[in-house]
Order: sequence, then structure tokens, then C-alpha cells
Amino acid sequence: MSNQDLVVVHQAEQHRFVVNTQGVEAVLEYHLADQDIDFHRTFVPPILRGQGIAEKLVRTGLAWVKSEGFNINTSCSYVVKFLH
Repeated sequence: MSNQDLVVVHQAEQHRFVVNTQGVEAVLEYHLADQDIDFHRTFVPPILRGQGIAEKLVRTGLAWVKSEGFNINTSCSYVVKFLH
């Protein structure tokens, strides 16, 4: 399965974006307070690493933030790489 085939699901009530594949789950989690969002955790299980899943999660999350007009504050070092 290629990165292109992976589906990122936004689970807004749980404040996270998720990819479920190969029986495991990769996540990008966030805290939301008014118009401020903090992406605080990106996790990809070892079996899924090296496939671009974390990048796909982050790019999907950032696209959503942009469309919603939120202010981004991130405490996740992986997400920081995409903001510069």
C-alpha cells in the first residue's frame, strides 16, 4: 500500500487525525482552545515507520487548521519541521 492510498480520518471529538492500516493506528493529536491549536503528539507504530505516514498526518492536519483559520502553536517537534 502506498502513502497515496492511505486515508487520514479526522476524529474531531477525540482531537486527533488517524490512519488505520495493517491492524495498527498512527495518530496526530492536538489540543484546541478557542482559536489556538497545539499539535502535541505524532505517533507512528514501528511497523509503519518509513512510509511517509507521519508526514501525511501532519500535512492533513495543517491543511485543516489553515481552512479553519486557527492559530498554530505546536509542542510536537515533528510538526515544527513543517512550519518553517
